[in-house]
Amino acid sequence: MSRQKNTGRHEATPGGASQRQLRVGELVRHAIAEMITRGDVHDPVIEGHMITVPEVKVTADLRLATVYVMPLGGKDAEAVVAAFERHKKFLRAEIAHRINLKFAPDLRFRVDDRFAEAERIDKLLRSPDVQRDLDHEDDND
Repeated sequence: MSRQKNTGRHEATPGGASQRQLRVGELVRHAIAEMITRGDVHDPVIEGHMITVPEVKVTADLRLATVYVMPLGGKDAEAVVAAFERHKKFLRAEIAHRINLKFAPDLRFRVDDRFAEAERIDKLLRSPDVQRDLDHEDDND
């Protein structure tokens, strides 16, 4: 029987997130999205943007939640993340009241860059060089 060494880092399990991690992440995501929608977070940067919370990843011990946020159109993304960071104590306390967990997870906020990455890949796939290679590959079949 092999035992994994505890490195003290917050990492997901090697096979991906557990069902509990996914469920807690969704509960946190819904709670934050509801607070944003209701205007519970009083900050001019947050109030001045339409913000989506596409994903929340929770560590295996449920102590840390990484909240991915994206303002509509990606405008002022870093300012929005900084605003959430300023209100993380308030948000954590609200999550503790809304979700029935032994401990409310610490929160950290990140820009959700998946859309930009998908756009970059799409642009790359549409580039003339890739199209030429794909056309050349079809000729060889």
